[in-house]
This record gives sequence, C-alpha cells and structure tokens, in this order.
Amino acid sequence: MSKPILLNHRTSYSYDRMVSLGPQTIRLRPPLRMRNAMTTYALTIGPNHASLSWGQDAHDNLVSQVVFDERMAQFIVDVSMIVDLSPFDPLQTPVDARTAFGQHDPAYRRLIADAAALGPFLNGDDPSSAETHLSRLTTLARRIATRLHYMRRMEPGVWAPGETLAREAGSCRDSAWLLIALARHLGYAARFVSGYLIEPSALQADPDRLVCDLHAWAEIWIPDQGWVGFDTTSGLIAAQNHIPLAASDTPETAAPVSGLLDQCVAEFDVLMQAHYLHREPKR
Repeated sequence: MSKPILLNHRTSYSYDRMVSLGPQTIRLRPPLRMRNAMTTYALTIGPNHASLSWGQDAHDNLVSQVVFDERMAQFIVDVSMIVDLSPFDPLQTPVDARTAFGQHDPAYRRLIADAAALGPFLNGDDPSSAETHLSRLTTLARRIATRLHYMRRMEPGVWAPGETLAREAGSCRDSAWLLIALARHLGYAARFVSGYLIEPSALQADPDRLVCDLHAWAEIWIPDQGWVGFDTTSGLIAAQNHIPLAASDTPETAAPVSGLLDQCVAEFDVLMQAHYLHREPKR
C-alpha cells in the first residue's frame, strides 16, 4: 500500500538592506531517477522575480534558474510536494540508462585527498579487497558513523576529509565527503548527494507527523548494482526515507540554492514540515 506524504519546505533569506541578486540556481526538485513516486510538485519564489526556467545540469539534476529585475530585502524559496514513502529494496534497483548516468565520468573518480590524509583511517583496517564491493563499502560507511561525532553545523562549506578525520567529528555533509574521498581512493566512482531525510516523529499525540531535514549522503557506483546511497551519520544504506534532490562530483554543485548577491549581512530561516496524507488502518 502506498504511503503518500505532503512535504513543505520554506527557506527565507533576509538582508540588512536592499540588495541586487544575481541569477539564483535552485536544486530542490527530485530527479527523474528517484525511486519514490512523486505525484505533485510546486516551487514558489518570493516576493517577486522576473523569470524562472527549468533545465537539467551536467549531472542530470533538475534545476531551476531564477532571475530578478528589482532590488530586494528578502528572498523566499517555497517547495511543496506529495511523495510516496512506500518501502523498496535499494539493492534491487534495475541498472538502466538513468541509474547508470555518470558512472564513467572522470569527475566522479577525481581524488580529493592524498593518501597521507586518509592513512590514519585506513591503515591496518582497510576492508579486504576479497570482500564484495557492497560489504567493503558498507563497512567503511559504518566505521565513519561509529568513529565520528555527529555535529550540526549551520555555517556554509564542507570540511576537507583530513580536517574531518583530525576533528573526529563533522556534519552529514562532512562525513559524506569523507566517504567519497575514501571510495575514490579505493578506485570507485562516488558522488555527493543533497536531499531530504524523513523520519518518524517522537510526538505520540500526532502519529501522522514526520520529521524532515535537509541531509547529505554519498552515492557510490557498485558493479551490477548501480548507484547505491550510503548514509554516514547512521551507517545505513539510503532507501525510501532519503529523498534525493541533487547529485554532483562536489558538494558546491549540489547545494540547494546558489548564486551571487551584493555584499550585505544576511540571515536565513528554514521551516520544514511533513506528514502522512493517510495511514494504513490498524489490524
């Protein structure tokens, strides 16, 4: 039985003065390759804009570009979608033209940290090459989840893998970037994914309500299985509760919103809500 949810996500940027914004690239629409069925989607930009156009970038992501013709003190991005959270086995995804996209792109194999930076994590504990690809990479993801202290970081940017290892801590994007570095070091194609993570709410009074957060994880190309997502905060393989929005060779080109604006003091506020539209009857 389907499990449709309604997801609303609003990001509001406020500036200390009237500013001019350059074209803004928005990566907040799930790609065609997503396994979850999406029945409705709406993107609203406020308070006003000159034009909004859709297209696909070099990494097969669905992106919109917004152009403004007036100065503004606030910029609002509002997303609403209905998506199905019915369970599926992420390891039985058919390897078709969509899931195979980018597997041979050299950008997904480009090394991002030298062996010396990764050595303290790998030396003496490198998964055996005799293991299956899946078990080898699952072991790496679980080790990262176990050894690193998760921290919520609101400041922009991603730490280099060496810094994450030195701190033994990091946000979801930091630990995902570390796994990508390790996977590429071992010869795999790997990419950075930004998206939503949807989990049950702890509020017993409202069982239909869900917790929704912007999240990041790694996808690694595994022969005969295609792109498989690894969540380095939980050590689990990404499945129906991970809603991808953009995948790229670097975190910067998978950011939810990017673009230029005048020098100013900016504040932003994020509101995300998700709830079931209906639930299966209790038996």
